Amino acid sequence: MKTIFKGVLLGALALTTSGVFISCENEQSEISEEQNLETIEKGFLTEQAYPETTGEIVTIQLNGQSVTAEKIGDKYIVSGDMIFTEKDLASMNGKSTGRTTRRWPNNTVYYDIESSLPNQRRVTDAIAEWEAKTALRFVRRTNQSAYVYFRRGNGCSSSVGRTGRRQNINLANGCSTGNTVHEIGHAVGLWHEQSRKDRNQYITINFQNIQSGREFNFQTYQQQGTDGNEYTNELDFNSIMLYGSFAFSANGQPTIVKNNGATFSGQRRALSSGDIAGIKIMYPGDGGGGGGNDICEGVAPWSSSQSYQAGDLVTYQGFLYRKRSGRGWDRIGPCGSSRDSGKSAADNTSDLNDVSND
Repeated sequence: MKTIFKGVLLGALALTTSGVFISCENEQSEISEEQNLETIEKGFLTEQAYPETTGEIVTIQLNGQSVTAEKIGDKYIVSGDMIFTEKDLASMNGKSTGRTTRRWPNNTVYYDIESSLPNQRRVTDAIAEWEAKTALRFVRRTNQSAYVYFRRGNGCSSSVGRTGRRQNINLANGCSTGNTVHEIGHAVGLWHEQSRKDRNQYITINFQNIQSGREFNFQTYQQQGTDGNEYTNELDFNSIMLYGSFAFSANGQPTIVKNNGATFSGQRRALSSGDIAGIKIMYPGDGGGGGGNDICEGVAPWSSSQSYQAGDLVTYQGFLYRKRSGRGWDRIGPCGSSRDSGKSAADNTSDLNDVSND
């Protein structure tokens, strides 16, 4: 065991980020943007699977290419928070076009949440961010074998793309809503923004400042075994998938800077316009997998005999509803419509809130 960033990590967890999201901490702090960047950027903002553990550095075959990874237990960690298993490596035997070919059919991600996971609001808020800005839908799992499972973990981490079985998004208590949005990005197929094949046109990696043995976290995704086709014309400094300047720093000095020497933040507030543009190509609004554009597709009807949790989707009398974090349901729209169709519910229809006690 080797402690990494322990001091700054504890300091970072005492603060909450300002902006769109609610932190995983119960108490919120009003802090300036400068404090946010200086304290959080150097601490927990950099997603890591095992922030206090150093594993064995090994070479794995990923998409037909030799890639450096960190082996901790039976997991292989790439770029800090992307997890691969032996089954993943066996199934990824050819190069992919773009960042991953392991897409979710019909733009639908099935998921479940560990009942003991603290502050589940960060999960439902992160899902709401993805659903509000992309064509992806997140449906509570019933009997699906392939699904995302949000659970407690040592850090913030995820598999990359759909694995075809249960795949975990691991969230320590210090992982915020923004960290969760980032990890969902991996689960639907995104890699880190600083891993672009054209990154040297925009940023410089200061390898001399990186923690010893962690240099492999700064490989491009060409070096990580993928073709690296880009969905945006230039590196997106606002991307929620971008490391900040002090990620994996050994000495408090920046590990990544703009080519003019300036440092920058890795924001964890919301999806950027570049993130949204890339996901739109990966998961177009027509469903991508030929499953149509009906927002109610695959969603079970509401049942008075079933218990529901925040974020659950149901249909009721021709409409799609999402369970609120408190009491009640939010009506999303009429079945048969698309997420961005602009259709709204008629005032004279029955409402699920009239019959539900949830």
